[in-house]
Amino acid sequence: MAKSAAVSENLLSRLEQSLRQSRAARMHLAARLRELEAEADSVRAELAEMDNLASQTEAAIYRLLSSVLSSGNVNLGLPSDAELEAAMRQSQPQMRPQQMPVERRPQIPTVRNNVEALSDRFIDRTIPQAVTLLLREEGGPLHVNEIYNRLLEGGFKFTGQNPTISVAVSLNRNMRFRKVAPGTFDLVMRDASKAS
Repeated sequence: MAKSAAVSENLLSRLEQSLRQSRAARMHLAARLRELEAEADSVRAELAEMDNLASQTEAAIYRLLSSVLSSGNVNLGLPSDAELEAAMRQSQPQMRPQQMPVERRPQIPTVRNNVEALSDRFIDRTIPQAVTLLLREEGGPLHVNEIYNRLLEGGFKFTGQNPTISVAVSLNRNMRFRKVAPGTFDLVMRDASKAS
């Protein structure tokens, strides 16, 4: 009798522990779902901005074509592509070689050694998810070295031998990102929201 009571008590203890773990996992998933829903809302808003921008551009093209077709150029004949290119070249000021702007290469951030995790915000995230958050917060592009440093500060755990290459390859393969300079990435959707 005492043995069956001990077994029942042990089983009850395990079930209670399992229940606590299940509830904790559910809370974690619910929090993650809220984050994803917020991100989905943000993406929907960016898509709406892109649709608006596309509509405005389409209307501008229509107005431009209408004005060209309704002007006297129809009777005179429209200029050829070569004539248009020649006119555009004439309107641009010619620069002498000494006036050519010198393109400065941006300073590449260094990969910092012994970066300490300041939070655990990226522990359960993939590289694209974490970098999306970083680039939104930054408001502009970042070099993979800086992305790597900030991911480490956010508690991201890298497993490969070359983590900066892993970051670059992951971002190159994801349609959410675009390369704006060597080793430097930005969000694709940001351009649409800035252009309107």
